[in-house]
Amino acid sequence: MTPPVPTLLVLDADPPPRLGRLTGRARIVHTDAAGLASRLPSADVLLVWDFASHAVREAWPGEGPRPRWVHTASAGVDHLMCPELVASDTVVTNARGVFDAPVAEYVAALVLAIAKDLPRTLALQREGTWLHRETRPVAGTRACVVGTGPIGRAIARTLKALGVTTALVGRVPHTGIHGPDDLDRLMSRADWVIAAAPLTDRTRGMFDTHRFGVMQPSACFINVGRGQLVDEEALVRALTRRWIAAAALDVLATEPLPADSPLWSVPNLLISPHMSGDTIGRRDELGSQFVELFERWAAGRSLPNVVDKKRGYVPGH
Repeated sequence: MTPPVPTLLVLDADPPPRLGRLTGRARIVHTDAAGLASRLPSADVLLVWDFASHAVREAWPGEGPRPRWVHTASAGVDHLMCPELVASDTVVTNARGVFDAPVAEYVAALVLAIAKDLPRTLALQREGTWLHRETRPVAGTRACVVGTGPIGRAIARTLKALGVTTALVGRVPHTGIHGPDDLDRLMSRADWVIAAAPLTDRTRGMFDTHRFGVMQPSACFINVGRGQLVDEEALVRALTRRWIAAAALDVLATEPLPADSPLWSVPNLLISPHMSGDTIGRRDELGSQFVELFERWAAGRSLPNVVDKKRGYVPGH
């Protein structure tokens, strides 16, 4: 007897994923956030293509069966997690590996832009003003990267190529990795503090008044992890009082950032719209990654990128 074709439910975003390779191998059902709750009980697999949506966290606690496997087309999984999903037998996987190089390149671009005063150069060009000035060297500086997953390690490798000495800080210390007890000391010596950690109960709000207070006045802070890692009011104080020299936020506590947010006008703060990992061709790569994982799942093979739902990330480093 032929086994039934599994139902794949896709929480869509525009443009939708290319899943042609699964034709005839899965019954593919597309839904938006409003229709998710009613369709979850009939799904074997859920693909969260709309990685910015919190619809899964809101719909999951409902009645009826739930998918055996949930995959999110993102590195972070905090937008999915609710107590009912954590307690369930459902396997959760993420897009680990897709965003490493793009995010690392973006961080390097921010470091160079800040060190070489490029935002001011562009502003002066728009004004038609010729103002010669000296800029900061990058080679020979120090960076502290908080987060030791593939993205954090890729950032460290890329900065090393620029001549930056980099220390990695993770949840637990081991060879080549510093633990949380070393964070204040490393931040106090760093020219660049880069947040690339997952959002968990332990990391939420970890960059606060105390942490910005231990940084050097010449240091710069960059966040490409999650917006909620940062106490944004504390960061604003640190910048306006010149406790630190500059900051760049690619992720924020509220996204999209409202047009009337005071963050837009904070001095020496660069804001970008959560785009550090988004390169041309990314969607095709994410779709191909999911298809490969689906083929493994359908064949009964073990899945990579399995998230520890209680920790909120893929264990390993």
